[in-house]
Amino acid sequence: MGAVMLSVAGLEVTFRRSGDTVRAVRGVSFDVGRGESFGIVGESGSGKSTVLRAICGLAPTSAGTIGLKGATLSAPRQADFYRAVQMVFQDPYASLHPRHTIDSVLSEPLAIHGFDSPEQRIEQALTEVGLGPEFRFRYPHQLSGGQRQRVAVARALILEPEVLLLDEPTSALDASIQAEVLNLLDRLRSERGLTYIMVSHDLAVVAHMCDRLMVMQNGLAVEELTRSALSAHQATTDYTRKLLSASEGYTKADAP
Repeated sequence: MGAVMLSVAGLEVTFRRSGDTVRAVRGVSFDVGRGESFGIVGESGSGKSTVLRAICGLAPTSAGTIGLKGATLSAPRQADFYRAVQMVFQDPYASLHPRHTIDSVLSEPLAIHGFDSPEQRIEQALTEVGLGPEFRFRYPHQLSGGQRQRVAVARALILEPEVLLLDEPTSALDASIQAEVLNLLDRLRSERGLTYIMVSHDLAVVAHMCDRLMVMQNGLAVEELTRSALSAHQATTDYTRKLLSASEGYTKADAP
């Protein structure tokens, strides 16, 4: 691993729900190198998406630190954080305003952060994700699920961030479209030297996309593996082995 881009140390996230205290994330620590793709895998409720939300400042941290390029992040996050770190959510329809054109979806972050040449940047962003400028004045309902997720990726990339947080970015898509979006994300990472943190319940997706991965269960990090250790079935916990057998039938030849 090269220079550390993002570090999480002793992260705790606690929620109060109808009088109960829920420890959603319990003492999780990991580092992600510049240009690396790091996966976080686990079943629903394991705390994996909450880790991403905590990095973004969208979930309340009760303990621990989160650092970007060696500097500890403050709460609330400053504007320059969102220039450097962007998130792509699971459901592209829910994350795009139904009454806003794609043009207005993409121009809003540029206006907030004071970028010049918005028209040129919007057309370039749409071209980069394989849509093209003819999509500028369409509405989300006029796009397929895969096209909407490409718009969500374009919106995240238009601020030229260094880190993308990917929260189950293909789980709402059909399998064939899933492969297209994963290949797009792979290509963009290599072209731009981006750092990815990708959350998924699907080990096959993470094995395809990520150099290393962390397995979470009940808010705890239970195991960390490299891609090669995963493909050699060198998991040390029963829980990871169970996740592996759930995604069996996956082979490198089947990878998107």
